[in-house]
Amino acid sequence: MAAYDYEWFKKAVYDLTKIDLNAYKEKQMKRRIDTLIDRNGIVGYDKYVNLLKTDKAKFEEFVNYLTINVSEFYRNPDQWVFLEKEVFPKLIDKFGKNLKIWSAACSTGDEPYSLVMCLSKFIPLNQIRITATDLDKQVMAQAKVGLYNEKSIAGVPAEYKKKFFTQVGSSYQISEDVKKCVTFQQHNLLKDKYFENYHLIVCRNVVIYFTEEAKAEIYQKFSNSLVKGGMLFIGSTEQIVTYKQCGFERANSFFYRKPD
Repeated sequence: MAAYDYEWFKKAVYDLTKIDLNAYKEKQMKRRIDTLIDRNGIVGYDKYVNLLKTDKAKFEEFVNYLTINVSEFYRNPDQWVFLEKEVFPKLIDKFGKNLKIWSAACSTGDEPYSLVMCLSKFIPLNQIRITATDLDKQVMAQAKVGLYNEKSIAGVPAEYKKKFFTQVGSSYQISEDVKKCVTFQQHNLLKDKYFENYHLIVCRNVVIYFTEEAKAEIYQKFSNSLVKGGMLFIGSTEQIVTYKQCGFERANSFFYRKPD
C-alpha cells in the first residue's frame, strides 16, 4: 500500500474534518476529489492535506466541494403540492400548530425557506420554527444572507414570490420575516447525534451519494427522531427500499410515515 494513497487520505480527512469518506461511494467521490486536487496544481494527497491544514480558504473550498450543493426552491413542485394539501393539514390536525420541523442537509436554505412559505398558509410566520442543518458552514452562511438568483426561485409560486422576495439587481432577497423562522446549525448526518421528537423531517437528494449501509443507518436514525405519526420527506431521486425495517410505512412515493 502506498504511503499516501486514498485510504490514507480518507483517514487524514476524518482527523481534520470528522467527515467519513468511507460512507460515500468511493469511485465517484475519489474522482471528484482528484479533480479538485489537480485543479489546485498539487501532486499527492499528503501535500493537499498539508494545504488544508494551513489554508483556511482551501479548507472551506474542500468542505464545500464535498457536500455537493445543488438546491432550488420548491424542487419537484408536485411533491410540495402533496405536502401542502395532504401532509401539513394532517400533521396540524394531529399535533397542533407548534410543529417541530427539521430540514436536514439544507444547503443554501432554499428548502427550509420553502417550508416556511408553504406552512405560512396554515400558521402565522411568528409561530413557525424550523431547524435547518448542514455539514457545510459556507452554504449556511449563504443561507443566512438569503440572496438567490432567478433560477433558484423559478419554482416559487407567484403569490410567494410577490409576498416574500424583493428584487436586488438581478438577484432576489428573501424577507427577514421568513428568515426569522429558521435556525441554522452545523450537523454531520454520518456522525452527530440526531434530534428528537420531530413531526416532519425533510432530507432530499443527499443520501444518494452514500453507501447502502450509510443510507439504512441514516433512515433508521430519522425514524428514531420522529414522533409516532411523524413524516419523512425524501427526494425524487431516492427511495427507501427497506422502509419497513427502518420503522416506516409508505404514505406516498416520497413521504414515509412513522406508524402510531
